[in-house]
Amino acid sequence: MKFTRITVDPQQMGGVPCIRGFRIPVATVVGMVADGMAETEILAAYPDLRHEDIAEALHYAQRRCVNESCRSLSREVPRGQCSVCDSRGAAATEWA
Repeated sequence: MKFTRITVDPQQMGGVPCIRGFRIPVATVVGMVADGMAETEILAAYPDLRHEDIAEALHYAQRRCVNESCRSLSREVPRGQCSVCDSRGAAATEWA
């Protein structure tokens, strides 16, 4: 999956992944979802966000978790042979 709504800019928020160049970190959005906030509440709190931003933030976080799992297995499983990655090791390379 290519992330088109997630931006990483070293000059903005220290390079923390954000939503569409806004100073809204992915972690903030994911945290709001984890805390049980409804999408309508999140969108009310951040009017610049769209449904697609929330969905992509969750996909991005999921992919980051998969990548961390691959890293922890890297000493045991050769790159590209992890059961959660495709043959190219895409989980480790598609996100910024």
